[in-house]
Amino acid sequence: MILVVLLFCFSSISAQQNTIITKKNKITNKGKFFVYWGWNWANYSKSDIRFKGEDYDFTLSNVAARDRQTEFSVYNYFNLGNITIPQTNYKIGYFFKENYTVSIGVDHMKYVMIANQEVTINGEIHIGNAKYDGSYANQNINLAGDFLKFEHTDGLNYVNIEVKRFDNIDHWFGLDSKNLQINVTEGFGAGALYPRTDTSLLGKERHDNFHLSGWGVSAVGGLHISFLKHFYMQAEYKIGYINMPNIKTSLSTADSASQNFYFFQNNILVGGKFKLF
Repeated sequence: MILVVLLFCFSSISAQQNTIITKKNKITNKGKFFVYWGWNWANYSKSDIRFKGEDYDFTLSNVAARDRQTEFSVYNYFNLGNITIPQTNYKIGYFFKENYTVSIGVDHMKYVMIANQEVTINGEIHIGNAKYDGSYANQNINLAGDFLKFEHTDGLNYVNIEVKRFDNIDHWFGLDSKNLQINVTEGFGAGALYPRTDTSLLGKERHDNFHLSGWGVSAVGGLHISFLKHFYMQAEYKIGYINMPNIKTSLSTADSASQNFYFFQNNILVGGKFKLF
């Protein structure tokens, strides 16, 4: 959050200074398309998860989760057959004004409930499981494997549209070159959650299919470095809120879960920008 606020301040200062300083080697962006691909590291706030079915309705409180990073190797991250397996971000966008873009893409995060943690449970379970059947009121329960496995690991797919602003800050560093330019960027996004949720609940048949489960909103700020006119690298920090009221937990239409939480995402991106005509 601090980084985002600072970037907004920097961009405001930059915009004011740009009215005074004229770059001799200015590159225009309006009318250009861009694409990028990158990788993310994510953290999640704790969340309450409600599970509902014909014979149960209970809520687990303050459930902790983590992301799942793929071990780094050239084969895992750059082999064309594997590039969608790590936690990735990809987008296509357009400069509709000189300093503003609109884009659409996917933040492919991974969300893994931490196994064997102790949480509070409230509600009813009556599915014929002697170990877990009963009524619960603020009792502790261990999230063992025979009770619950809960993951969005292929993945927590945030399909979103973003609007961003770019401000050039070359003059901060005494630069005036077409081949190397530095910008700060900030913006907002919103979209849908289309996760592939891998769930095993109380011995019920495992679910592991894609499903439209909810929505999200986000804010982002970052540093954008362009080189050789058409290529760039970008480091950014994104925060967001996710609300999923319709998560599928088994093959039965009666079974579902719901949760909402915040995510905190660090991204490293590489891309290019170009004009079609």
